[in-house]
Amino acid sequence: MSDLLRLATAGSVDDGKSTLVGRLLYDTKSVLADQIDAVTRASVDKGLATPDLSLLVDGLRAEREQGITIDVAYRYFATPRRSFVLADTPGHVQYTRNTVSGASTAQLVILLVDARKGVIEQTRRHAAVLALLGVPKLVLAVNKIDLVDNPAKVFADISAEFNSLTSTLGWATEDVTEIPVSALHGDNVASRSENTPYYDGPSLIEHLESVPVDADSAGRHEIGLRFPVQYVIRPRTAEYPDYRGYAGQVAAGSVSPGDEVVVLPSGIRTTVERIDTADGELSVAQVGRSVTLVLSDDVDISRGDTIASPIDAPEPIGEFDATVCWLAEKPLRPGARLLLKHGTRTTQAIVGTLVERFDEQNLTAAPDPETLALNDIGLISIRVAEPIVADDYAVNRHTGSFLLIDPAGGNTLAAGLVGNVLSAVEVGGKA
Repeated sequence: MSDLLRLATAGSVDDGKSTLVGRLLYDTKSVLADQIDAVTRASVDKGLATPDLSLLVDGLRAEREQGITIDVAYRYFATPRRSFVLADTPGHVQYTRNTVSGASTAQLVILLVDARKGVIEQTRRHAAVLALLGVPKLVLAVNKIDLVDNPAKVFADISAEFNSLTSTLGWATEDVTEIPVSALHGDNVASRSENTPYYDGPSLIEHLESVPVDADSAGRHEIGLRFPVQYVIRPRTAEYPDYRGYAGQVAAGSVSPGDEVVVLPSGIRTTVERIDTADGELSVAQVGRSVTLVLSDDVDISRGDTIASPIDAPEPIGEFDATVCWLAEKPLRPGARLLLKHGTRTTQAIVGTLVERFDEQNLTAAPDPETLALNDIGLISIRVAEPIVADDYAVNRHTGSFLLIDPAGGNTLAAGLVGNVLSAVEVGGKA
């Protein structure tokens, strides 16, 4: 059985993301014949000699009419060696919020650049955001390589500049791969192309099939159980008069019957009696598995509490520093009263100081900004009404992330990362 790789695309406008994603779907035979026929007819109507594969993925009417990607769309495809879930994200700067959403759970991101333009401002912005999100693996797809003179030199120069950027942002050399491609013609997408004799590496699909990823590469370090309680199950039926189960998804670590656990934020200890699912009991539940835990003791547990390993259980925190990517048109100011959603807990929050704003172009930090504007990344302090059970984002992506929400309209205002994630980047002289 093939394993699963979660990936996302990113890049600037007109770098060819939609065409590349369409090519991946087409070359892996993941589209139906009638879809290909419809694309072929639409391409002929547009006066094109070959099918415009971007039409396979630009599904919204506004996307088709403007020739751009606006929303995040999830695509599914597979090869004999691996299955893939791909988040196709927008390139426009005003849709950076969607890139954050699509890349937040990715194990690998394909970042496109146009070979004629090289590494540009939006490339650097996306790379910085991906670094802050802790994306483990990165592929630079140098697209439209067939449209430049001296492609070998262009590819080498772009790769060198990109390697310098990613090393500064904290990626190891072995975690970044550069591939010259032509999404339009299929060069180095499904198979290696004879048109790039200067390149002796794998095709894009070959790399995606073979790149090593951890089962839980969203976790940065091995930590014990983290199980946010989503729902308390009390059927109160004649068959189950005393049943009490705690449903949720394992966010980190694993759990087995007999394990000692601690309930947070109360700090009460107990043991796991059994693990229930719709298909029966389990002997172990790993990261990502949705289960119901039945505990040995009658403990007061509510939605939003966390069942954790007592060995490395995090201390509930009521005030902390966080790195945020501001996603709203209205700027963030000190003193803002918002809602904070962490796991299954939602609580009131007050923004304290704006510590610094990150300049993703120069990899520097401006201290004490007055506001954070749309797409700004910055370090802020937050105080919450109810303590949250969080790990530092540098330790675990699942338990170290949160959302800031508008209490009036319910809109998401920011994606947040617990801790000073900016310190992992060479910002303001810090390493």
